[in-house]
Amino acid sequence: MSWSTREIAELAGLSLRAVRHYHEVNLLDEPERRANGYKQYGVAHLVRLLRIKRLVDLGFSLDRIAETIDESEHPGQALRTLDAELAATIERLQRARLELAAMIDRRAPADLPPELTPDVDASLSKADRSLVLVMTRLMDEGQLEAYGEMLRTLPAHPTSREFDELPADAPGELRRDLAGRMVPYLRRLYRDHPDLPDLYAHAPKGAKFTRQTTETVMRELYNPAQLEVMYRAQEMLSDSPPHPG
Repeated sequence: MSWSTREIAELAGLSLRAVRHYHEVNLLDEPERRANGYKQYGVAHLVRLLRIKRLVDLGFSLDRIAETIDESEHPGQALRTLDAELAATIERLQRARLELAAMIDRRAPADLPPELTPDVDASLSKADRSLVLVMTRLMDEGQLEAYGEMLRTLPAHPTSREFDELPADAPGELRRDLAGRMVPYLRRLYRDHPDLPDLYAHAPKGAKFTRQTTETVMRELYNPAQLEVMYRAQEMLSDSPPHPG
């Protein structure tokens, strides 16, 4: 008895596309053809497909199946390797479920890591949030936790909204005034988080790369007036001595 491609695919619980793909990657030999040109699959093909499907269902990649399916001995090492990979996947999925539960419970943003939630997103502008998202890729786990703590405890400041809405063509006098009013805020921020200025020095990808990446991202996210205000504020902060307390 023989079967067509469609028949053997249905019998093996596979799609036509899967059967054809197994031919393409040399996992399944091409069958003989009838006089009318149609393929005719036999029992050996069915058994082969059932073995492939079983290994695929267990989680084996096609490359690993190709390495082990014809072995006469029990593929112990391959099974142990797969078991370790599955354990790691299960652990990752369990962490993901915990994070999802926290997001649902706290209505936290889905694109920020758990170290930056809850309550961080609510105080950030669109540009600030985008910058924070990029920064998560430039910090190690310890820095990320410290950065998240800093963001969660940011003191409210009346210039925040003014800065967010500052137009690119804002006059120089307004830029200087806004920068001056931001200095006390920044001074308090650095006082409460003394490790903040050392972020670049301890970045996993190196200080130069981290600084260049941050500057590139900021030039895209903030307009020229906002960038000038930040620069002026930092300059004023460096030139002015901190107030006690």
